[in-house]
Amino acid sequence: MNFIEEFIQKESASGLLLIGATVLALLFSNTFLLPLYEVFLHVPVEIRVGALHLDKSLYHWVNDGLMAVFFLLIGLEVKREILEGHLASLSQVALPGFAAIGGMLVPALVYLAFNSENTDAVTGWAIPTATDIAFALGILSLLGSRVPASIKVFLMALAIIDDLGAIIIIALFYTTDLSTLSISVALVSLGVLIGLNLCGVTKKAAYFIVGVVLWISVLKSGVHATLAGVALAFTIPLHAKDENGKSHSPLKEIEHNLHFWVAFFILPLFAFVNAGVDITGISFTQMGGTVPMGIMLGLFAGKQLGVFGFSWLAIKLRLAVLPEGCSWLQLYGVSVLTGIGFTMSLFIVSLAFEDDSMFQYTDKLAILLGSAASGVAGYFILKFAKRT
Repeated sequence: MNFIEEFIQKESASGLLLIGATVLALLFSNTFLLPLYEVFLHVPVEIRVGALHLDKSLYHWVNDGLMAVFFLLIGLEVKREILEGHLASLSQVALPGFAAIGGMLVPALVYLAFNSENTDAVTGWAIPTATDIAFALGILSLLGSRVPASIKVFLMALAIIDDLGAIIIIALFYTTDLSTLSISVALVSLGVLIGLNLCGVTKKAAYFIVGVVLWISVLKSGVHATLAGVALAFTIPLHAKDENGKSHSPLKEIEHNLHFWVAFFILPLFAFVNAGVDITGISFTQMGGTVPMGIMLGLFAGKQLGVFGFSWLAIKLRLAVLPEGCSWLQLYGVSVLTGIGFTMSLFIVSLAFEDDSMFQYTDKLAILLGSAASGVAGYFILKFAKRT
């Protein structure tokens, strides 16, 4: 359990930083500091090497560049868990697998129930399907021994499968016009990475050099650049031997080194540049629109119904078992916590609606409100649930 406890400690601390970054973003965007905030978001950052140049605002560098590192970390965690972790056997993956499917399917249906006839809004169906692992585990850590370790493992596994689902959704549904040349370069780069793995190359620098080429080509291709991080992660070897014959794990080493930067720098910065919503111009009438209602109810109601409902069905059909030492009320409480979408939902909303002001920022505010309601409700349910 040492790894789990270390992971949870980092995630809970990151959750607190995310809250602070969000509050700071709201403060900047709703006071006289708004012009400074806008200037910060649109600071131009350019990299040029010969004819190749990347010229984007700081906002896009965070979403397309730093978030690729975040998805690299997710990919490393998914690969490790599948090969030797909590997703390594069918019995281990059964309950979180069914829960994750329900947690993606039902919120999407709730959103579509409100927006199926709105052609501008229908592309946002994936917004309430995500779960923010940092916030959810952060709240669990506040409860201490009130919740069994099995619940924490269940939530970790569910969130990892949920992230994998988000990766697939982004790849299939949130791509623009594709560039044949860039796609070709990306495929060649991916082939080189696979070749490095098959040839037993253990030098991490080799993977990162080719990974940068992969990221640039994916960025230019029309496929979202964050998928390059996942592809790179899946090619990095889990087990290897150095020149002296000593066993080590390049994957675990990279994962360990990245976790600090992702938890304490990348995600808080992402929250700061994406959570700035001018709530002074948003009315209650606007929040009653189909898009914000679909997002809020998708996160708060759809997530808990999907996760708990599919978990209950899988257990009753004997396809899975209730986590050890966990009561039904505790399982329901953690299902409510999965409605904390936050960072992943904010990321998907930036893909679904390229124009931030399309819905007067009610979509982002709906994410904050739906996530906050899920976090508060889940905390109190778990706090007063009887321990078995």
